[in-house]
Amino acid sequence: MTAMSPEYPVQLEIEAAAPQNRLSILFRWLLVIPHAIILSFLGVAAGIVVVLAWFTILFAGRFPEALLRFTTGYSRWAARANAYGSLLTGAYPPFSMEEEPDYPVRLVIRQQTVGRNRLTTFFRWILSIPHIIVLNLLGIVAGFVMLAAWLAGVVLGRVPAGLHSFLVGFTAWTERVSAYSYLLVDDYPPFSFE
Repeated sequence: MTAMSPEYPVQLEIEAAAPQNRLSILFRWLLVIPHAIILSFLGVAAGIVVVLAWFTILFAGRFPEALLRFTTGYSRWAARANAYGSLLTGAYPPFSMEEEPDYPVRLVIRQQTVGRNRLTTFFRWILSIPHIIVLNLLGIVAGFVMLAAWLAGVVLGRVPAGLHSFLVGFTAWTERVSAYSYLLVDDYPPFSFE
């Protein structure tokens, strides 16, 4: 199992590379479409919720619990679907915003509703820009790695450990930045695949 540093309040746990169904790998892009459709609508709702939370944190210093639960649930579901689409697991993700402890990909976020940092919340999207630039550049590399993983998966029935490890690191970094951008945590994410 791969996990991020336990000190950071966002943990992405992904079980080690395992054999996957070759046919599932071949059509993975097609299999993930139902999740992509639902998540696109939930993403719009999450964006609205984050804007509401931004104002609430600025004025009240707290992230309303119901809004935090919704945004965290959306992030969990998106992390599972992204991991499945990126060939990090062969288990089809559940259509759920809840914690799924038996699923091989788990996004755990230490929630904090009160005592939120108003200053970093105000500048959150500006503070996220360096990560977004680096992740976009790494995303180009990740695209080629994913293509190689897909080809290897179709031929071998598994994603080679090195490719899997790179994709896990890239996904972990992306999830930390997403959680930070969605105001789920105040801790600035590290520039790291760990």
